[in-house]
Amino acid sequence: MRRDVPPPDGPGTPPRLSVVGTGYLGTTYAACYAELGHRVTGLDTDPVKIAALAAGEVPFHEPGLAELVRRGLDAGRLSFTTDPAHAAAGAEAHLICVGTPQRADGTGADLGQVAAAVRALAPHLHGRTLVVGKSTVPVGTAEWVERLLRKHAPDDADPEVAWCPEFLQEGRAVEDVLRPDRIVVGARGSWARETLARVHRGVYRLAAHEGRDVPTVETDFATAELVKSAANAFLATKISFINAMAELCEATGADVAGLAEALGHDDRIGPRFLRAGVGFGGGCLPKDIRALQARAHQLGAGAAVRFLHEVDLINQRRRERVLQLAGELLDCVAGPNGPELSGTRIAVLGAAFKPDSDDVRDAPALAVARLLHGAGARVRVYDPLGRDNARRTHPELGYADGLEQACTGADLVCVLTEWQEFRDADPAALARVVNGRIVIDGRNCLDRYAWNAAGWTYRGLGWKEAA
Repeated sequence: MRRDVPPPDGPGTPPRLSVVGTGYLGTTYAACYAELGHRVTGLDTDPVKIAALAAGEVPFHEPGLAELVRRGLDAGRLSFTTDPAHAAAGAEAHLICVGTPQRADGTGADLGQVAAAVRALAPHLHGRTLVVGKSTVPVGTAEWVERLLRKHAPDDADPEVAWCPEFLQEGRAVEDVLRPDRIVVGARGSWARETLARVHRGVYRLAAHEGRDVPTVETDFATAELVKSAANAFLATKISFINAMAELCEATGADVAGLAEALGHDDRIGPRFLRAGVGFGGGCLPKDIRALQARAHQLGAGAAVRFLHEVDLINQRRRERVLQLAGELLDCVAGPNGPELSGTRIAVLGAAFKPDSDDVRDAPALAVARLLHGAGARVRVYDPLGRDNARRTHPELGYADGLEQACTGADLVCVLTEWQEFRDADPAALARVVNGRIVIDGRNCLDRYAWNAAGWTYRGLGWKEAA
């Protein structure tokens, strides 16, 4: 539900901003800061994307974002361009929001888009201006950006750099920008910190209007760069921990759901992200923990984060576990390369890496679907939002337009993204269309007793025997 943002007031005009990169991160920041009263220009090299955004069409799903983009455009506070000179003109602060994917030749972060953004922007900077990094980057990037700016900016430019990492969660990114749980500012001088305070004034004002506080941490470049990677590493570790416990529960006959509930009551641990399943994915956690390891090794501190390699391995094993379970439940022959599933039909429910998203990057559901397909199964995938993106990236798989269609004739149903539609599915109705009443709950999100009562063989992740 939309919550209104009060109009800007008080002395001064909110600083004009450019946002470099109009993917998931940049479009969200551009639209939200326009909503807070800033004049914002989004800059990207992709003319097709820019044309769509300028027409009010957001090329990915994020709840509430399309409405903000259209409102910003209608109000004249938001615009999009492929021209760096136009984006830079009159802007006091420039937010770098480009991607930092995993390098094709290793596990470190590819900073090519950051370098390209700075090189494109720098020649059009004049006077004193602030370049603000939002992208998740290795330690040392801010100082490198300073050097790039000095090299490519004109003589009359006096750019400063700050790093202010983002902490957005897909599915609630608009709320995370407008109502952040913290703001981290890495800057060298008082002018940069003061300018960022003006950039964030609308966020602080909204918090005051709603009776909230926004904790703000002012720190150095290295800490600001490290904090997002450290946060993601901690989250990934927590997820892999409960998944490691799920492996142990299966070996001992314990119940991982009960274990997680008991652990979650400890306020030092808390219940969030303690649901065992097929693990984490998406465009951030997997590549960020690998990039953190790579940078730590470069700095001679690799031993300090060696445990993250095991975190990654546990995560990958959860995907392979579903393949193993499928072979066991379908009574298929297993060889050195795993089960042989030819002749079986499997419904995979889920393609996005999480619900309320159409992002299929490194999605566990699709990774499992590909493993099942590779083992010879005829796989049909259904996802409420991610189906089209999945079809583009993995055309070798079969796809369905609805839940019942995906399950019709299936020997096995695998629930691999915890969409509410799948949680609410009627197991008795689905039992009438499948060929075999066997379900693997890869997210431990179903009511196993209801599925058992409807005649299904239910198997979650973290129990020794089928329930």
